[in-house]
Amino acid sequence: MTGRRDFLNMPAPENYVAGLGRGATGFTTRSDLGPAREGPSEEQMKEMLAKRAAQLGQAAPSAYGAVEKKEEDEEEERFQDPDNEVGLFSSGMNYDKEDDEADRIYQDVDEKMDKRRRVRREAREKKERDEYEKNNPKIQLQFADLKRALGGVSEEEWAALPEVGDMTGKAKRARETRMNNARSYAVPDSVINAAAQQGQLETSISADSGDGTMTNFASIGAAQKSALQVRLDSAAASTPGTQTNVSGTSTSVDPRGYITALDKSQALGTEAPVEDINRARVLLESAVKTNVNNGPGYVALCRLEELAGKVHTAKKIIQKGCEMCPRSIVVWEEAIRINRDNVHNAKIIAATGIKQNPKAIKLWMAAIDLEQTNAGRKKVTRQALDHNPQSVELWKVLINDTEEIENVRMLFAKATETVKLSEELWISYARVSEPEHAQQILNAARKAIPTSWAIWVQACRLQEQLGKEDLCDRIMERAVKALIKENAMLKREEWITQAEICEEEGATVTAGSIIKATIGWGLDEDDERRDTWLQDSKDSTARGRYETARAILSHAVMVFPLSTTVWHALAELEKRHGTNDALLNTLERAVNSCPNSESLWLLYAREMWQAGKPTEARNVIARSFRQLPGNENLYTRAVDFEVDANEFEQARRFLQIARESAPTDRIFMKAAVLERQLGELDTALDLVNQGLQTWPGSWKLHAIKGQLYDSMSKLKEAQEAFAVGTRAAPKAPVLYILLARLQERQGAVVKARSTLDRGRQNNPKNAELLCEAVRLERRANNINAAQKIMAAALQECPHSGLLWAEKIMHLEGRTQRKPRALEAIKKVENDPQLFVVVARIFWAERRLEKAHTWFTKAIVLDSDYGDGWIWYYKFLMQHGSEEKKAEVLSKVIMAEPKHGEIWQSVAKDPKYARTGMENILKVAVTKAE
Repeated sequence: MTGRRDFLNMPAPENYVAGLGRGATGFTTRSDLGPAREGPSEEQMKEMLAKRAAQLGQAAPSAYGAVEKKEEDEEEERFQDPDNEVGLFSSGMNYDKEDDEADRIYQDVDEKMDKRRRVRREAREKKERDEYEKNNPKIQLQFADLKRALGGVSEEEWAALPEVGDMTGKAKRARETRMNNARSYAVPDSVINAAAQQGQLETSISADSGDGTMTNFASIGAAQKSALQVRLDSAAASTPGTQTNVSGTSTSVDPRGYITALDKSQALGTEAPVEDINRARVLLESAVKTNVNNGPGYVALCRLEELAGKVHTAKKIIQKGCEMCPRSIVVWEEAIRINRDNVHNAKIIAATGIKQNPKAIKLWMAAIDLEQTNAGRKKVTRQALDHNPQSVELWKVLINDTEEIENVRMLFAKATETVKLSEELWISYARVSEPEHAQQILNAARKAIPTSWAIWVQACRLQEQLGKEDLCDRIMERAVKALIKENAMLKREEWITQAEICEEEGATVTAGSIIKATIGWGLDEDDERRDTWLQDSKDSTARGRYETARAILSHAVMVFPLSTTVWHALAELEKRHGTNDALLNTLERAVNSCPNSESLWLLYAREMWQAGKPTEARNVIARSFRQLPGNENLYTRAVDFEVDANEFEQARRFLQIARESAPTDRIFMKAAVLERQLGELDTALDLVNQGLQTWPGSWKLHAIKGQLYDSMSKLKEAQEAFAVGTRAAPKAPVLYILLARLQERQGAVVKARSTLDRGRQNNPKNAELLCEAVRLERRANNINAAQKIMAAALQECPHSGLLWAEKIMHLEGRTQRKPRALEAIKKVENDPQLFVVVARIFWAERRLEKAHTWFTKAIVLDSDYGDGWIWYYKFLMQHGSEEKKAEVLSKVIMAEPKHGEIWQSVAKDPKYARTGMENILKVAVTKAE
């Protein structure tokens, strides 16, 4: 027995109301005289709780709104569950101190958690808002920088802004404007009465009726024209001489621009519409009247009348312009031009204009052009020089009109004495003088114009012409020091341009001297000078200035003698745009500067061999052996030389030495391939076995071993060799392909399929294995299976040109090839295999020009892709000329391609070894299907 009292005998809890959880406030018994009472409302409950809390000296319970809701929580009331807010918790009759304390604790916890989440939420919302505004900027943000830039716009630029044009609803607005501008007038009663009496309505109204009852349309039109004229004149007066703005509209006339427009119209032989001519005439006449001293206005009006065919009127207008604007040069020039049909009048006009403007060079030049004889031209030119002795243009005209060389030199002497700051006159004077005297002239010019770089360049070119090429470098060094002292040094890019100009004019030594002295100007030692100079040489080469590029690279190798990149660039330039001796000389210097560079030794030996110097090539290889002992690439190159020379015993000796001094799997493979080409299959097999003992993981040795057994018709041993290779080198796709093809030849298609599946497991996403699996099914006439494998393959390797080419040419209908090719090119942007496929598609459609274009793209993109050359040459055999086929053959020999399925199948066949690129190409063409 516990001390706990019976439940029914326990007192009721504080504020207990029976049935309150079910919505009632009491029960109805026999003693009750009425129904059950309604419970207190929420307001009454709040009032009661607040009163009781005040009696206890406590704060009102927070569950009934004593605490103010925050703005963030206002929206959350919409999402409250109504089921949790009614019934037991709808009133506070059973609300006690513990509940109030719990509410306060939960409220504090909620506020604290909400405060912590608010920081994160606000940071996240701010980040999302910034990201959204960055991706979707407002219009004012897009043009914020332009708005800031408007602060620096001048008043002239503001005035030059064009009017805003709005084409939205243009036709509708134009129609509304016409309707608004249409004037209607009330017809007088007398007219209506007269028409009613006559039984008809008159549609014509007399214009000479002046009794006030009739409308005078003629006077209205005259008044309108007068008002328009007044507005035109006032608008022209606001901006005299330059433009005419009409009532705020966008109509403006620039006399100079209008002259240009007229010139173009005359040159094209077109006639302007009459309405345009009349409109322009009104504007230009207004401009001339409002500003009688506006010379360009007279010229524009004269040109307008000449364009309209009124030459006499044009002459009158320009004559008036000469009277009103005697100091305007353009007016006198126009007057002389338009009167050239009468030379006498033109001369009179020119003389009058020159009297008004004796310093106007253009008028003197126009007067000189009017002269018909050489003596007359000289006479006028001398008169012009009397008034303008500093005019270089007049001196040049006089000198050009002089034929005797002695007189020309005297005139140059006088001109340079008069105009000492004209470097053009000094340089021309030096060119027409004797070499000894030219040096004195250039020295005098240098003292007169110490900031002129052109005089130094001319001095350098003079020494080159005299054969003193060793002085050119010294002259340019002095030039650089002098120009730096005078702060007149050109930029490095400008010096390169001057060097290219000198090269174009034949002064190659001067061009080299300029480059040598200035190519490093503005570049510090810590800058990327080497890369900068390499780029400069490429740019000059692209512009066809090979001497300038050679000078740049020659200077670069002097500064960077240990850089193989610069030496290779110089050797490539000499190979393509130089002589063979220069190339060999460059490579000799290169290997002396970089004796440990394998690539330079190989290039030197190769170029020496191709130059027809086998003895020297062998000497180069011997020198390279001393510098790089044990280098397998040098040994393989020496073997290639000996094989090309049919010196097989010497090649074997080299390979023997290499196997003893620098044994590698590649050396053993090279030796086995040589014996295979010579027909010594057993010896080749022994060499392969020896190599596999040391390098069991060399997949190439396994492949050669299997091919040797295949050549010996030992298919079982060949299959075993390939199988061992796949286990020893599981990451070599070629071994799986060779094994599968051998099994397919034996009729074991299922085994071949299994082999390829195993290879795909060990080499996932390998395009070669996937393509071979497709071809296996296609050769077995399982087209549906091939298409399924191809679909999965393109999912794994969507950027494989090999797979796309196989799908387009063998798994698609003829009508679907072009859409698939377009899809493939979008997936794989630059792939020579796809380019060849597209070319073959156009070839099949007899669109030969497009096929030729795509074949060219393929070989330009990758000249090492042999199949591109094969298909291109096959195309030319049907549709090409003999010259084009010969050109392709020469390019193939130069490119020496090494990749491509068809190409490798022929090039690596022992039957075609040492037959040359031309023969390999022709044999491969016969196998291309």
